[in-house]
Amino acid sequence: MSATTFAGVAAIGEAAGTEEQMLEIGRKAKAAARRLALATPAQKDAALAAMAQAIRARSAAICEANAEDVAEARRQGMTASFVDRLALDPARVEAIAAGLDLVRSLPDPVGEVMSAWDRPNGLRIERVRVPLGVVGVIYESRPNVTADAAALCLKSGNAAILRGGSDSFRSSRAIHQAIAAGLEKAGLPAAAISLVPTRDREAVGLMLQGLGGTIDVIIPRGGKSLVARVQAEARVPVFAHLDGNNHVYVHGAAPLGMARDIVLNAKMRRTSVCGAAETLLVDEACAGTHLKPLVTALIDAGCEVRGDSLTRIVDPRVKPASEEDWSTEFGDAIIAVKVVSGLGDAIAHIERYGSHHTDAIVTTDQVAADRFLAEVDSAIVLHNASTQFADGGEFGFGAEIGIATGRMHARGPVGVEQLTTFKYRVRGAGQTRP
Repeated sequence: MSATTFAGVAAIGEAAGTEEQMLEIGRKAKAAARRLALATPAQKDAALAAMAQAIRARSAAICEANAEDVAEARRQGMTASFVDRLALDPARVEAIAAGLDLVRSLPDPVGEVMSAWDRPNGLRIERVRVPLGVVGVIYESRPNVTADAAALCLKSGNAAILRGGSDSFRSSRAIHQAIAAGLEKAGLPAAAISLVPTRDREAVGLMLQGLGGTIDVIIPRGGKSLVARVQAEARVPVFAHLDGNNHVYVHGAAPLGMARDIVLNAKMRRTSVCGAAETLLVDEACAGTHLKPLVTALIDAGCEVRGDSLTRIVDPRVKPASEEDWSTEFGDAIIAVKVVSGLGDAIAHIERYGSHHTDAIVTTDQVAADRFLAEVDSAIVLHNASTQFADGGEFGFGAEIGIATGRMHARGPVGVEQLTTFKYRVRGAGQTRP
């Protein structure tokens, strides 16, 4: 979409009320979804290539728009972790474009025959993947979600209505302009990927109501307050993405070196991502040898440690952990640490305080690992690996719209396959039912 075209859309928004504007976006998205559902893999891949090319060509403009968002966030006193989620530079913009290329390289899920069988009466029945339709994505702070969501929805044959956070409004708009230009170059409707061109919070409520039946599913990606609002108000299906209150459990049979490496990576690689560890559980069977080195390594790496009474004994720099800390997604260089009495106690703690997102065990005991993987009810469970692998790209999905923590339809990273449903094709030769 050219700057002139986008300005025209904005002008329409100013002239019309938010409700009228949003309903029109929904109607156009629904029409675009019908075209996308029939688009060939080559057409969709051409659009993704053009979108990536446009993002690279507009990198300077995207970074300039992002700098304004970052400056505003800092004026408002946002935390360093918040600014890190928001900030873009040429390397991050290139990573966004590379993500589009990666999604383009994935197999097209639409039309895949998931299973097929013949009935005794001669009917041939096939279960076939089809797009969901129009996907509404509501997200906060991360402008890269604009491109990730657009790419995944396009590849899976879905239209998308994107509502980014007010804090990333300029950045998302600049990225969307490149996306729209790529769609138009490939001959696909620009309405296939729509960005809500207003910061008005009423737009979110209208999306949650379904925009007159034009939205088929809502995907929220943000903090507790956003997800709570979506779950409370949505009148369409939701792929729930709860907070990432993730745990690393160091079992009694954990090698200290491996445990140290995993814990540091899980917490400190990027503290703001939803896969970051927020609580460290150390088995009392190895606390005498492992607790102090792990706590020291975290503090030396710049992490604030909030611990139970046993953890505070090993290092005077450890602050007391409150009851609230065990259920908090810090999103910063802060971790809660507790000594547990064994595997059962660790699993019980995760069940009570966790968010069913991502949890890991470190151990050489395969029986203990298998029990942990079986009993911990989270979307992603890991054995001897960092929780920071909770990412669609790391799963080979190319990208993700979010990590779904519910149990219906999609769970874990939501990629192109999770953005499809199915229908049945039945082929006969004149059969009638007796």
